[in-house]
Amino acid sequence: MNRKAYLLLLLTTLFWGGNAIAGKLAVGHISPMLLTSGRWALALAIIGAIGWRQFAADWHLVRRNLPLLCLLGAIGFTLFNVALYSALIYTSAINVSVEQSGIAMLIFLFNFLFFRTQVSGLQMVGLLLSVIGIVLTASHGEPARLLELDVNFGDALMIIALIVYSAYTVLLRRKPPIAWQSMMIILCASAVVSSLPFTIAEFALGSGILPDMQGWLILAYVVIFPSILSQIFYIRGVELIGGNRAGLFINLVPIFGTLLSILILGEEFHAYHAFALALVFGGIWLAERSVKT
Repeated sequence: MNRKAYLLLLLTTLFWGGNAIAGKLAVGHISPMLLTSGRWALALAIIGAIGWRQFAADWHLVRRNLPLLCLLGAIGFTLFNVALYSALIYTSAINVSVEQSGIAMLIFLFNFLFFRTQVSGLQMVGLLLSVIGIVLTASHGEPARLLELDVNFGDALMIIALIVYSAYTVLLRRKPPIAWQSMMIILCASAVVSSLPFTIAEFALGSGILPDMQGWLILAYVVIFPSILSQIFYIRGVELIGGNRAGLFINLVPIFGTLLSILILGEEFHAYHAFALALVFGGIWLAERSVKT
């Protein structure tokens, strides 16, 4: 069971690493809010065609838990991606990838604060190390800039994204026992509805960009891989090994994202990125060691 979960979560983080690259490549080719609403609308059409019979069978459970499921779609699918794609206009894909690694430690913290899940001393040390790594990345290697509130707007948006997706992961433990098809349909539908106001506002303010050929290719990628396959794999991974353990795999996102940023985008890898990654993964190692001992 664990091996299956590990494979699913490994592929999830690979596709998510690619999502940051796609978001960076999308700048100037499709606007971020349109990319968000478009990906979930197309994903809903695909998943709906595949799983509408299962959704009908699960409707009694879906209806009973509709507020929670709509909330999950709004924060995990819409708000996270709105913040991520917007952040990539202002900061590098490497920064976004490194900063996403903070999700795992925030999951530990939120589980403790809201569900009183036991947290060991090593996990708390790991959380502290990860936070330091994120601060180092967000300040571009100069933590003193935080005291002057001199933080790149994109990195500030990513901190919001971290909090949002951590809350989504923790709340997944409350989801009803419905099939993945039904789960994806209702989450995608909620994401479509909740993302539309952002898209309308984007075009009303004159910043909307309709997709060109590159924009359409990026949209196709994010629909198939980060939107459908990754979400299904992640939900199943959380079911198999729990939110805390599954959340640790999110720390592979900076590895894949950094490598892809260098190979595809040609971005520069700075010393503070390496130090931040070392801190974050050191924190993860301590947290994981406390689980095993």
